[in-house]
Amino acid sequence: MRAPEVGGVRLPDGRGQVLRLAQGASLSDFADKIDVNPAQLVQALFNLGEMVTATQSVTPETLQLLGEEMGFKVQIVSPEDEDRELLDSFDLSFGEDEGDESDLEIRPAVVTVMGHVDHGKTRLLDSIRSAKVGEGEAGGITQHIGAYQVTVPVDDVDRTITFIDTPGHEAFTAMRARGAKSTDIAIIVVAADDGVMPQTVEAINHAQAAEVPVVVAVNKIDKEGAQPDKIRGQMTEYGLVPEEYGGDTMFVDISAKQGLNIESLLEAVVLTADASLDLRANPDMDAQGVAIEAHLDRGRGPVATVLIQRGTLRVGDSIVAGDAYGRVRRMVDEHGEDVTEATPSRPVQVIGLTSVCGAGDTLMVVEEDRTARQIADRRNARKRNAMAARSRRRISLEDLDSHLKETSQLNLIIKGDNSGTVEALEEALLGIEIDDEVQLRVIDRGVGAVTETNVNLAAASDAVIIGFNVRAEGKATELANREGVDIRYYSIIYQAIDEIESALKGMLKPIYEEKKLGQAEIRNMFRSSKVGNIAGCMVLDGIMRRNAKARLIRDGKVVAEEMTISSLRREKDDATEVREGFECGLTVTYSDIKIGDIIETYELVEKPRD
Repeated sequence: MRAPEVGGVRLPDGRGQVLRLAQGASLSDFADKIDVNPAQLVQALFNLGEMVTATQSVTPETLQLLGEEMGFKVQIVSPEDEDRELLDSFDLSFGEDEGDESDLEIRPAVVTVMGHVDHGKTRLLDSIRSAKVGEGEAGGITQHIGAYQVTVPVDDVDRTITFIDTPGHEAFTAMRARGAKSTDIAIIVVAADDGVMPQTVEAINHAQAAEVPVVVAVNKIDKEGAQPDKIRGQMTEYGLVPEEYGGDTMFVDISAKQGLNIESLLEAVVLTADASLDLRANPDMDAQGVAIEAHLDRGRGPVATVLIQRGTLRVGDSIVAGDAYGRVRRMVDEHGEDVTEATPSRPVQVIGLTSVCGAGDTLMVVEEDRTARQIADRRNARKRNAMAARSRRRISLEDLDSHLKETSQLNLIIKGDNSGTVEALEEALLGIEIDDEVQLRVIDRGVGAVTETNVNLAAASDAVIIGFNVRAEGKATELANREGVDIRYYSIIYQAIDEIESALKGMLKPIYEEKKLGQAEIRNMFRSSKVGNIAGCMVLDGIMRRNAKARLIRDGKVVAEEMTISSLRREKDDATEVREGFECGLTVTYSDIKIGDIIETYELVEKPRD
């Protein structure tokens, strides 16, 4: 069988072989798999109208298309599978308790509080742990994820519950989803005077997708117009049937402001955990967990809030979290006190990572620092490749020129006080729906203050820097002023979204519609040595206006477009405009005019966009 030709280049015949490639793989990676020169693949794609270098990350669609042309079946390995294969190569595994049943011990339930904005989630957590969080938040919206443990007496036995506080604003969908995935039980807060709202439904969907039991807290029962029974009926529509209606979901009427029935809610959480879940973990293995939040602290360096899921994390352990690694130098609990070890379901702040990990990254203990660094480096390379492939838009040779001429692009650099916020803000901004002729591209993102490096990158890329709850440090502001770089500071996420959306709409090319001004018929012709042909006209309708755009119509057909009325006279005087029913003399920027021609004037009016 002859080898297939792709774009005129003869390449190997795959004959149905399966190729596994990582997201963001390059043509060099593809070439290594099939043992050909990468230049051949570059040439083949170029002949097919796709410009890609050998080391450039390629979209999954391009890799699969190229594979099909050669008879290969290309499988793009998911990040989860790739990470599993990476850990397997180091003889590590994540998500499994080591040992047998006798090694498992009871652990506290991990609870996420979710619900619509302003329905009282933060107030509820304040009531539970007697700490004021909401008052320090801009706009009264919880912007960060926090984790806390509380002790509750149930049947005269002290029971510990771990709470994860997920932000309430709609832009934090990704963080809220992640909160549900790392939790055992979800408390969904619904205001008794407001009812089920869009984010309430979203929270239910996240909890059900994560297959976690739900306890519904019907809040604000002390307010006028509160209808707890109505809330029960509404929640039934989403599969949450109250126990009193014959279902298995516990509903508790509370007032977070007054502190009513908070103990009952906590008891409901414990009872739901006991009835529905087998909450056990092995505390004697190397620790595994999830980074709930991470930020860069000026004095302490990268700080990650970590929820231990199995095993015990100790000071001095070598850890890897996403593409960050390090050694645990210090651990702090929710009260700011040092702890030497963290057991399953225990949230702690970990200090000692070399960089800021991402919210939701898995954390695990490895034997030595070298292994942690190798895993982190491999993950980091994979992440960069996948990001490069995702941000690259396919442009063919045919539409490259028009693309360069027509497309406007707003480049952004996002800096925030923690990784979860940066991720959520990026996702919200990239989700802004705008016309295809304008593009939004996030060229860099990070945690911490705006630095001179950020400003230099912005200057080189014509980018705008967004600082969320952070400011510029050192001489970055001075450099930005010198380079003309725009730095925007925000503390409330939807203000950033609104301003960027407005900026994108401002980049759209204006849409013009034609507005007719009038028509005049040429009744006579005069010849001038200075100005050429002068048309003696009668204005049939509307007006003739000097410097207006015009077209010439002869026998009902348009002879000339985009002329201009270069001069206009009424009798012997120059005129700005001449109205219907009057005679005038005019000259146009077109010489071939005849008696009987119609001159139609018009103007282009900018049409507002929806």
